[in-house]
Amino acid sequence: MKHHYLTEDHSIFRQALRKFLQKEAYPFYDEWEKNRMVPRAFWTKMGEQGFLCPDLDEVYGGSGVDWGFSVIINEELERVGSGLIGIGLHSDIVVPYISEYGSEEQKKKWLPSCTSGKMITAIAMTEPGTGSDLAGIKTTAKLEGDHYVVNGQKTFITNGIQGDLVIVACKTDTTISPPHKGISLLAIERDAPGFSRGRKLDKVGLHCQDTAELIFEDCKVPKDNLIGEEGKGFQYLMNKLQQERLIVAIAAQTASEEMFSLTMDYVKSRQAFGRAIGEFQNTQFKMAEMATDIEMGRVFLDGLIAEHMDGKDVVTKVSMAKYKLTEMAREIATECMQLHGGYGYMEEYQIARRYRDIPVASIYAGTNEIMKVIIAKNLGL
Repeated sequence: MKHHYLTEDHSIFRQALRKFLQKEAYPFYDEWEKNRMVPRAFWTKMGEQGFLCPDLDEVYGGSGVDWGFSVIINEELERVGSGLIGIGLHSDIVVPYISEYGSEEQKKKWLPSCTSGKMITAIAMTEPGTGSDLAGIKTTAKLEGDHYVVNGQKTFITNGIQGDLVIVACKTDTTISPPHKGISLLAIERDAPGFSRGRKLDKVGLHCQDTAELIFEDCKVPKDNLIGEEGKGFQYLMNKLQQERLIVAIAAQTASEEMFSLTMDYVKSRQAFGRAIGEFQNTQFKMAEMATDIEMGRVFLDGLIAEHMDGKDVVTKVSMAKYKLTEMAREIATECMQLHGGYGYMEEYQIARRYRDIPVASIYAGTNEIMKVIIAKNLGL
């Protein structure tokens, strides 16, 4: 399907990326899953080919292209496997905080390494006792001279083990009301004194994606590492969550398309009672239902991407897409596994991996329950 926000240049770019991934990702993905890590060498190869942060200005190592190229990268990485979501988080979720709110000195210091793959980024919002209630975070940053002293703990941090630069949401003012006005963003580098990693978390799915606990004990961070202004962190986070949730919706839609394709091939070839299982009416109905949901999801998503690229405020629609498309992907994963029969439960079949990778998409970047709260509020309820 040709999406209306894409041009011939985008098509050529997608072909080049697919060729790269066929050589550098698909043959090794199962190994990365077993090793529970995407090697740093893959990041640098992505950077060398211009597949990281392509929308950044050329002065920072980017290509200065529109966000449609980032959409293509996220789609093609998802086709390889959901465990590569940390790359999209780096390019399209974390780096934009620096490129939009960072100082010129910060941009020159960090962005070229982000586009080359030499620097891996992460964002740390969630804490052991604080998830959706972002205003309730406990991590503090106290200004002492030319340094902030940070204390607290973060958890479920994507790219947490390999991250070289972490954007940390913390309280620089614990007395202000409402509490969200006391939140600021600090960029904390790997070698900052007092910064350590906790456990590399053992997840149900997304095995090759490194997720970790981060610990800050009297961690000294230069004052110059403040992103934007003090007290504006919550506002910055809200501004950028639209794109973060859109990335999740894109991945969910792509995963649904991939699972459907895998299952279509299977039901055409698998024989039962003397004929292909795709000839049974129940199978045909299930495939017809999924095809309809996927087609409708794609049309809605593509229109949403185009509006986002035009700079429109589409928070309500993004919340709808994130909620609906992740729920759809989870339902399709279940249906496709069922249609695979016993083989669907075997690790050698990709549908098994998809089945365990998909459910978390309805939790991260804001739970689907929070998406419904946002939708209802914006409807005027």
